[in-house]
Amino acid sequence: MDSDNSSIDYASLEWLELPPLDPDTIWAIINESISDLQVNQILWHYLGYRYNRVENTWDLSQVDLDWQEAYATPPDFIASRPATVKLTRSIQPEHKQLLKQQLGFKGYKIGEFGPRQTRRATAASWLLAYIASRV
Repeated sequence: MDSDNSSIDYASLEWLELPPLDPDTIWAIINESISDLQVNQILWHYLGYRYNRVENTWDLSQVDLDWQEAYATPPDFIASRPATVKLTRSIQPEHKQLLKQQLGFKGYKIGEFGPRQTRRATAASWLLAYIASRV
């Protein structure tokens, strides 16, 4: 079980309306046009996590068993390296280059990125893989 979530107070989160899962949203993640919180909420949603605000609990019925076992509550992907590594490893090999292939993303320039930008790119990559696996 991951302990990276101790700083997240899910009950007091501002739950944001999710944008459509399309190239504009993927670019918004990469270009930091949407908040880290919204990036997390998008990932949580497509991983299957559903928050019950009345009971202040997570419904995991749509979450893959592998994720349930590792994260009974969804992780902060922007702050947690282990969660992002797990996200990266869950991308099927044939979908690993979709940022480049579909969006023409060339990566960040040296000196212009850090762990946060790398984790956002991983989120964008995972979401593109999610879309591709549903087609």
